[in-house]
Amino acid sequence: MSGDVKAGEIQVRALTELHAFEQCVRLEEAVWGYDPADMIPRRVFLLASRIGGQVLGAFEGEGSEPVGFAMALPGFRDGHAYLHSHMVGVLPGFRNRGIARALKLAQREDALARGFELMEWTFDPLEIKNAHLNIAKLGAIVRRYKHDFYGPSSSPLQGGLPTDRVYAEWWLRSERVERALRGDALPLTAAEEVEVPAEIYAWKASEAERGRAREVQARNAAALEAAFGRGLAVVGYRCDAGGDGRFLLGQWNENSGY
Repeated sequence: MSGDVKAGEIQVRALTELHAFEQCVRLEEAVWGYDPADMIPRRVFLLASRIGGQVLGAFEGEGSEPVGFAMALPGFRDGHAYLHSHMVGVLPGFRNRGIARALKLAQREDALARGFELMEWTFDPLEIKNAHLNIAKLGAIVRRYKHDFYGPSSSPLQGGLPTDRVYAEWWLRSERVERALRGDALPLTAAEEVEVPAEIYAWKASEAERGRAREVQARNAAALEAAFGRGLAVVGYRCDAGGDGRFLLGQWNENSGY
């Protein structure tokens, strides 16, 4: 990174030492609640920092313990190198303060400084706040869906559902991303919409209601895959007053793509 990134009281900086990677593992456990078998160990964080990936920590003021982190690995697809952002996590008590966005901006700054045009990551399409950040606030697009990407998950956040994921593509130099980061409205014409009800979190957390969450997951998977098959992409995301989320699908017209 060219320098520390600051967001209010939060500072984001690169992590390079083993003790810092141990802190990332503790954060990982606190954020996702994984069983030990599903945890990313400190050596993988170390590896990411050594082979051209990223490990960044978010710190409150001059604190020595990070309150959030991001980890990315280098990837290669269709003849092009890119960065795959595997994990971004923030402690529960520090959420809704823009820390995840600050971590993503720091990832982008570092990626651009090293000549990358693209960052990708996967996210759960049932997670409304995360989808809104990725698409509306950061300017990512989505045009691929993967069923049960990680296999069974021990995280209670998954609610026992298959680990379906969509791929966020963050074209770092695109006009779309520049506009989103400035806070400008993204011009789009939505041909289709796919809804995620606000109740999805409660349904996932309840064994009695989990079947309803599965129905939404299956319905939305079919709708998104069909739209992608017709050449549409997720180009917008809207949250209504009741907390429901909506994927907005339309044409992705910029020349970026591989």
